[in-house]
Amino acid sequence: MLPEYFSSGYARTHAKMVGAFSVEESMASLTLKNITKIYPHSDDTKKKKAKKGEQPEKKVNLKITEEGVIAVQEFNLDIADKEFIVLVGPSGCGKSTTLRMVAGLEEISGGDLFIGDKRVNDVAPKDRDIAMVFQNYALYPHMTVYDNIAFALKLRKMPKDEIDKKVKEAAEILDITQYLGRKPKALSGGQRQRVAIGRAIVREPKVLLMDEPLSNLDAKLRNQMRAEIIKLRQRINTTFIYVTHDQTEAMTLGDRIVIMKDGEVQQIGTPQQVFNHPHNLFVATFIGSPQMNLFENAKLVKENGKYAVKLDNLTVELSAEKQEKLAANNVAEQDIVLGVRPEHITLEGTGIDGTVDVSELMGSSVHLHVTSMGRDVVMVVSTMNMSAAEVNALAHGNAIKYNFPGHVCHVFSKETGLNLEG
Repeated sequence: MLPEYFSSGYARTHAKMVGAFSVEESMASLTLKNITKIYPHSDDTKKKKAKKGEQPEKKVNLKITEEGVIAVQEFNLDIADKEFIVLVGPSGCGKSTTLRMVAGLEEISGGDLFIGDKRVNDVAPKDRDIAMVFQNYALYPHMTVYDNIAFALKLRKMPKDEIDKKVKEAAEILDITQYLGRKPKALSGGQRQRVAIGRAIVREPKVLLMDEPLSNLDAKLRNQMRAEIIKLRQRINTTFIYVTHDQTEAMTLGDRIVIMKDGEVQQIGTPQQVFNHPHNLFVATFIGSPQMNLFENAKLVKENGKYAVKLDNLTVELSAEKQEKLAANNVAEQDIVLGVRPEHITLEGTGIDGTVDVSELMGSSVHLHVTSMGRDVVMVVSTMNMSAAEVNALAHGNAIKYNFPGHVCHVFSKETGLNLEG
């Protein structure tokens, strides 16, 4: 008989997912077509019928319709075999809900989910050949590390010698061999998370789902575990879907990133694509640390047939690539929101005036918070080739001038927030 712990949500969820064993090769493509999740209104909170043409109400940034609260709306994504996909966005954006629909732990309200060529909307979690690693480890406290990892294999009635081999292989990959005889309470947070990952990978699932697995760890341990997950990915033939609100994790782990907000996909692309070509203002400010500077008093102009941006006393001609994209979209001269990343701003003898408010020395760079044009501008300045006197000149209260080249400018529509390059 299982202990009282088994009645908890995490244990019940894990039990749902440790069922049938697949002898097929442990990797798979996934297709999500117009996946939607709607949480119906309870009887006492049903909304009055909306008038014809009336826009759906929004509450906590999620749309509310007659059917209920839309937590995920028309999510479309094709995931290749062995691809590492990261769903990233702020709390409440629908990323964990999407993951749980893939796992079968949440019912899909609309759309189709395929694993390989098989539609699995109505397939039980245990029959999807998917494993999930939770934020809170969800280990069985009465079992040793060995037994936690072996649990799913024992349910499959796998031979003992084969179980032993798989458990020890997983422990070796995750460097937890020395802890196999311990109980979870004797382990650190990072060690417990390794056990949880070991329990998932030992099943050789087609798809490995990870729901904010590092959020309970301190910063140093998060960095170490991030590196371990990258190594793990190189050693096992599995498709990964990873959920996080940490854009650093997303940028370092993902082959592609899916950025979500309010239940909707904002952009899908490689880390470099979403960093270099953000689709809209939300993506621009969400990806990158420190976040992108946005100047709302800028203009896009055409001079001698070429696009340039004007900001304060500065006119910067855009790069050939940006010229081509703007021309292809037939973009007219207009007031814009200009985006420039802190690391792309340079200190010059001429340019826009500013006064240093805060100077944070970070070793090989200094982070400056500068008052300029009545607002705060953040810039990251490399100190690698600077003298001590030059670094000291960036202290509080000192006047500076700054500039930026045309190829780092991001031009956004003031009306829609969309990148005018497309």
